[in-house]
Amino acid sequence: MSDAVRLDDLAEPRFSTEAQQLRDMMATMAPQCPLDADALHARASADTGLHDFGDDDYRERLDVFLAALRDIDGLHPPGVVNFYGQLLQLLKNRLLLADLLTRHPEIDDIELRPPVFIAGLPRTGTTHLHNMLAAAPTFRTMPYWESVEPYPLPAEAGIEPDPRRARMDVAVHVINIVMPYFPLMHEMTTDHVHEEIQLLANDFSTMLFETLAHVPRWRDYYQAHDQTPHYAYLATQLKAMQFLRGGRRWLLKSPQHLEQVPVLDRVFPGSIVVFTHRDPVPVALSMIAMIVYSARMHRSPVPVAEIAAYWVDRLELMLTALVRDRDTVGPRRSIDIRFDDFMADELGVAAQAYALAGEPFDEPARTAFTGYLAGHRRGRLGHVETSCEMFGLTEKDLRARFAPYVERFLT
Repeated sequence: MSDAVRLDDLAEPRFSTEAQQLRDMMATMAPQCPLDADALHARASADTGLHDFGDDDYRERLDVFLAALRDIDGLHPPGVVNFYGQLLQLLKNRLLLADLLTRHPEIDDIELRPPVFIAGLPRTGTTHLHNMLAAAPTFRTMPYWESVEPYPLPAEAGIEPDPRRARMDVAVHVINIVMPYFPLMHEMTTDHVHEEIQLLANDFSTMLFETLAHVPRWRDYYQAHDQTPHYAYLATQLKAMQFLRGGRRWLLKSPQHLEQVPVLDRVFPGSIVVFTHRDPVPVALSMIAMIVYSARMHRSPVPVAEIAAYWVDRLELMLTALVRDRDTVGPRRSIDIRFDDFMADELGVAAQAYALAGEPFDEPARTAFTGYLAGHRRGRLGHVETSCEMFGLTEKDLRARFAPYVERFLT
């Protein structure tokens, strides 16, 4: 798959026979999967045997998101099942965390060492840098399976192989069947190092929801609220995960941090931040392609131009916030990395990040990075072709919208 793939079914998705069989099976499950808060809570308690969801302020946020999902035109039965399963898991995670904290109050006493955060838009090298740095044993990271199910069910605690990994194997297999070109845009495997934005979802306040569905109502609610308490909930989760599976210092990554730099710095004082930058026009097109393509998981037809316009606005807001707040984290704790510089000297950028974090860039680390790079060359899976015309956009408008960001970080 080394050639460019042109996606010609974004608006009216087509599926393979195997994918359609999966969708048909999911459709039969939809009547038992209502997007209703009471039903979701009851099922989460039944599945775990637990009833304490922690502080109940999250319920308003859940209600707003559920209402936004119900606003989606063309929401199909497999999509209902998909959202039901995701929201159910988030509620189960809350139950399991509350139970863990009750049984082990010493978790609160764990002191988090200042994490290293990678903050950048998708397609700016964040995933590649994250996984490369994670190849060495220096930092604690979370694989995809752990990000989705960070706390084991009581009946599964200590079981090996971990049933959470097996469930993620199935989920990744399904994703690859229904969206065979998604790995070209964002490779996901069971053990792939994943983002803490998934953990922020457990408090039902995260930009992740915007990438899962076209939910303007949710965006407006999210942007109107201070995210400090939700980042504090993230810190608690990191402590709990460290308690369960160890780790010395976290290496984390999310595009959401670009518009939450002051919050990030407030909740994680002393943290190190590596900002990644790239020409935002192709970045925007690539990100829009990924989001529009994945919309087939829950709706048909897909309003390509509407979603594209939404994300141009959204990215402009994010980058404007970054230009405004970038200097919240000073030069002793942050660095700006241009994509082209990273691609030209990957080990050099790793050394810069280690120096900033005060970690020894020793031979074991260098060997780990070299080994990772040997098996993860850029473009090895192929790539998806994009253009402004695909999404009803013009390059001139995009250049104008993103000009302040480009002037600050790329000129």
